Amino acid sequence: MTTQQAADGETVLTVRGIGKDYGPVTVLSDVGLDVRKGEVLALLGENGAGKSTISSIIAGLVQPTAGTMTWQGEPHAPASPADALAAGIGLIHQEMRLLPDLSIAENVFVGRLPTRGGRVDRALINRLASEQLHRLGLDLPPTMLVRDLRVAAQQQVEIAKALTLQSKLLIFDEPTAALGGEETDRLFEQIAQLKAEGVSFIYISHRLDEIARIADRVAVLRDGRLVATHETAQVPVKTLVEEMVGRSIDRMFPAIRTVDSEPLIKVEGLTSAEGAFSDISFSVKAGEVFGIAGIVGAGRTELVRAISGADPLASGEVRIEGKPIRLSHPRDALTKGIVLVPEDRKAQGLVLQHSIAENLALGNYDSIAPANWVSPGAVSRFAESAIRRFGIKGRAGQGAGELSGGNQQKVVIAKCISRGPKVVILDEPTRGIDVGARAAIYDVITDLANRGMAVIVVSSDLDEVLGLSHRIMVLSRGRNRGILPHDQAGRVEVMELATT
Repeated sequence: MTTQQAADGETVLTVRGIGKDYGPVTVLSDVGLDVRKGEVLALLGENGAGKSTISSIIAGLVQPTAGTMTWQGEPHAPASPADALAAGIGLIHQEMRLLPDLSIAENVFVGRLPTRGGRVDRALINRLASEQLHRLGLDLPPTMLVRDLRVAAQQQVEIAKALTLQSKLLIFDEPTAALGGEETDRLFEQIAQLKAEGVSFIYISHRLDEIARIADRVAVLRDGRLVATHETAQVPVKTLVEEMVGRSIDRMFPAIRTVDSEPLIKVEGLTSAEGAFSDISFSVKAGEVFGIAGIVGAGRTELVRAISGADPLASGEVRIEGKPIRLSHPRDALTKGIVLVPEDRKAQGLVLQHSIAENLALGNYDSIAPANWVSPGAVSRFAESAIRRFGIKGRAGQGAGELSGGNQQKVVIAKCISRGPKVVILDEPTRGIDVGARAAIYDVITDLANRGMAVIVVSSDLDEVLGLSHRIMVLSRGRNRGILPHDQAGRVEVMELATT
């Protein structure tokens, strides 16, 4: 379906004057939207702009303070997600809500498991789940437990769950945040097929390069208000960014300085004990940002986890400043100056129920309390120093779960950097983070390199790897397909290597 066809389509959802207050705090004010049959409406905005709130109101998770909605010509005021689902509206959340101890198939059909003879028809759910996952490029046993999946695979299970709802309006909140290029392409193919069948989409993403590819129209929120609408998705990224943040953006990535130093870390012939990668060699200089690119499943995360001592190695060697190190436990890497900022900050990097100060102190008690006596005052002073250095927008006593994604990521980075490492590895450093916060994270990454650390960045966002890195190593099917210097690396060159 073309953009013009979508523009001529009937309006299926209207949102008028929607507002939402949480006590004295207003998070949405007088928002109005229309969604047409068989179109993709992109909904953009920074973290906290109100995108997830308006989506949750449409999907019945949150009740509005003001305003009205209609769906297919009838009043729409869902009291629960079940009401919205029954009406034909489904939501895939930004934060994955899978049940880790259930299988892939059980998660795809949870709450609506088909039965046969009074029992769950497992053969049917396994077959249907496998078919949908195959369309998305994930060929795993449907009986596999979700807890055993990597983040990207979990995201694909969430998407498969949404696509099997038979809904007429699907709301996707950051569906590709954990996906690489190939997986994103498969999702877009599914969306195009459903559009042709008359299904509508509200599509939320911080990956602005996707918008021109997938959307028909664009709506932009800022500070809980609708600030712009575009009848086409062919809008310059710079324009969208400035509408989102309310100011001019001159650049996204910091300038890349010339690095003339000796290698700080050398990786030679690394091979995974679990078969995820084989015979990987590279080096990173002090002051250099070294990018690692590749499609999902290429072995990127497994490689950096092995370098940080989290996953086992079958063979190979890691040297720091020319000296080989033993990597049988994450503690081995930490003591030698290697830190990993993990891809899943909520599950692996933070204790969301604890305060910023408590999270920053974790792993740093040896410097905060060298005499093994933890003083609340010392923890507070340590936290305040880190908050100032990394520009974290929050108070030391504030819960980590209350922060935006960008500030949560700064807390994780600050916690790791406070150890004074030599090598910093960042796995998907800006996943789920808005454009304004991304620029701040990029400045932090560049500052780490300028301070003489060797920085390794793994990212599914190709523009991010290209914009930050002095050199880029491209992985495909667990092997190093080439290392490109910054001035010779482009999207085409990287993707050619990534798909070999």
